[in-house]
Amino acid sequence: MSPGAVAEPLRDPGLQPERTRLAWRRTTLSGTVAAVLAVKTALHGGVSVVGLVVCALCIGLWLAFLALAHRRISVLASSAEPAALAPRHATATVLFTVALALCGAALVL
Repeated sequence: MSPGAVAEPLRDPGLQPERTRLAWRRTTLSGTVAAVLAVKTALHGGVSVVGLVVCALCIGLWLAFLALAHRRISVLASSAEPAALAPRHATATVLFTVALALCGAALVL
């Protein structure tokens, strides 16, 4: 550091990691509700092969999202300065969420 240079203060994340962790938990809960409603819709009025396949797909997507969310929640809780979310994990999370919504919509229609 040169003389007269001002040292930059360290970043204080405050409660941001806690808020982010809680947001992941809320999103996981929303996905759980969507998966349960999709299963209920698929099994209501009789069991069909298409309904079972879409139901199984919804459960698989929910489990994949749950695994990614649990991993991110663990990272956020483990350190004061958590690492950034990897782009591939962010992309996978978005794809799982959109696919779960599409499966739910397919069951309703």
